[in-house]
Amino acid sequence: MTKTKKRQIAKVAEREKRVARGLPAKPRPPRFISKDKPVINAMTREQRDEESRIFDAAAALEMKEKIEAQNEKEENFRFQFDGLVMSDRVRKLFELRNGSQHEVVASQKRRGMELFQLREGDTGSSGVQVVALTTRIQQLQTHMSKHHKDKSTKRGLDALYVRRRKVLDYMERKDFGSYRKVVKSLGLVR
Repeated sequence: MTKTKKRQIAKVAEREKRVARGLPAKPRPPRFISKDKPVINAMTREQRDEESRIFDAAAALEMKEKIEAQNEKEENFRFQFDGLVMSDRVRKLFELRNGSQHEVVASQKRRGMELFQLREGDTGSSGVQVVALTTRIQQLQTHMSKHHKDKSTKRGLDALYVRRRKVLDYMERKDFGSYRKVVKSLGLVR
């Protein structure tokens, strides 16, 4: 008799023993839920929608407070010279409106990242990464509108879309509250 045949005979014998004890022939998988068991939702749809509205209102209020605090605190200067005492002439030299496009974009990115920082100097948390990726995507989108034949930039832009989507998927799984804040505040469609 072959090994396979012995295994089959042992399986049949095991099933017969289970049936004799009053159990089903095959064991059920772990966490098995029968089809007859009714599904009970913890909340109704209206309750869930109301909870979402309350959460969105609280998140919007929190973002407004952060933006107001950021506007009060900062005068935007080039080279991050914020908070220095200087004469009016020197101040005009270092104002951001006299900066290059690169400096303006870097300042916008820094300010956006400060809104989602969990602590001072945080650059690695998921919300901050999404903001950084979104600003880079916006830069490349404006570049692509002028240079539509630039295929290598298109390829890099597609890679950035994928990276942002992966970070957002991670946030959706691990921290749904901050995921919703980021998506709502950046106006992303998901």
